[in-house]
Amino acid sequence: MSDLPRKAVTRTARLAALPLGFAGRATWGLGKRIGGKSAELVARELQQRTADQLFKVLGELKGGAMKFGQALSVFESALPEEIAGPYRAALTKLQDAAPPMPTRTVHAVLEERLGEAWRELFLEFEDKPSAAASIGQVHRAVWHDGREVAVKVQYPGAGEALLSDLTQLSRFARLLGPLIPGMDIKPLITELRDRVSEELDYGLEARSQRVHAEEFADDPDVVVPSVVHQSEQVLVTEWIDGIPLSEVIAEGTEAQRDRAGQLLARFLFSGPARTGLLHADPHPGNFRLLPGDDDEAGPEGWRLGVLDFGTVDRLPGGLPETIGTCLRLTLEGDAEAVYELLRADGFVKKSIDLAPEAVLEYLLPIIEPAAAEAFGFTRGWMRTQAARVADPRSPAHQLGRQLNLPPSYLLIHRVTLSTIGVLCQLNATVRLRDELEEWLPGFVPAE
Repeated sequence: MSDLPRKAVTRTARLAALPLGFAGRATWGLGKRIGGKSAELVARELQQRTADQLFKVLGELKGGAMKFGQALSVFESALPEEIAGPYRAALTKLQDAAPPMPTRTVHAVLEERLGEAWRELFLEFEDKPSAAASIGQVHRAVWHDGREVAVKVQYPGAGEALLSDLTQLSRFARLLGPLIPGMDIKPLITELRDRVSEELDYGLEARSQRVHAEEFADDPDVVVPSVVHQSEQVLVTEWIDGIPLSEVIAEGTEAQRDRAGQLLARFLFSGPARTGLLHADPHPGNFRLLPGDDDEAGPEGWRLGVLDFGTVDRLPGGLPETIGTCLRLTLEGDAEAVYELLRADGFVKKSIDLAPEAVLEYLLPIIEPAAAEAFGFTRGWMRTQAARVADPRSPAHQLGRQLNLPPSYLLIHRVTLSTIGVLCQLNATVRLRDELEEWLPGFVPAE
């Protein structure tokens, strides 16, 4: 029924071939070195070949393989530049594109889920997808009442493919580790697997999107398309035009990149406070920069369009107050209070003893953006932070290994890191402190 390669044996074979390919290229590289090529030249050729194979396979398989690739893509800015260069183009492709499924398959799903007369629901329906992602693809259409809509159709067998891929990827997570310095790949794969059932449930996604659409209906900065219709494996929402964030990253003006970055930070911190939900899939393919109604206002009048609410974290009270309080106390230099707070919330296990001043020294460079009136997020800054915690010889690495991440903070931590990664890709100057003071509980001391 679908071109999604979903037979477990086929998908497993393609994914299992990846580490073998890595090993083969290492042998090829050694041969080139023996043949007289410089180490630097060989390394670059090796990285290019690795990137081409890895992200070609991840993109073509869709499912969990592509979901993993998208999760990695936001950390591209943490890679050393000599590695990031070859990877960047391949990673960008994974952010909002994948090979489409055949038209006949799309029609079969629509007929099964919307009924034999499904075409009567639309005045127009474009068979060619406007976007294709990890578990479904989007078609542009006109609803029977004249509204332009996006029709999201889930790939048949997507759930099976997601679970199969992520199980296979976890088996050689150690080999993928060097792609992102300082990041443990296995927990990322485990967490993605835990979210599979939620992302496949379009009913759950529709409810999350409706909550956001209602809350941000009259917002001057953020646009969330309304849900028009939902059934199993099909989700119809209002269409929004705009510039994909991946294009803003690649070609946007400084003003556009700064505006996109400010709005992305605003949405990250205001969303949980206003809806009790955290949008948990912040890769550039899920955002659009929409020109404002007043052309003379320039990028300052532009808005952020937010798509795909398949993965959310439920935070009824907003982001935990511990985060804001800890940030504030760290900026105030109160090492003892920070340490006690981290200990009380499980970031430092009872069996571990650390020097409070050392913990403060570890945290301060990471939270530098919160200290400045306006902070310039760059790939260089991200690489410096990644290298600091990745180098086994550094005190930061040794201390970081002794810290613990409580399960309730896992998704918040990944979303925050991912958003910072996108801000660095944007090379945006952002007034982050303004957003923290406005939206983060505990960041401003209670009167």
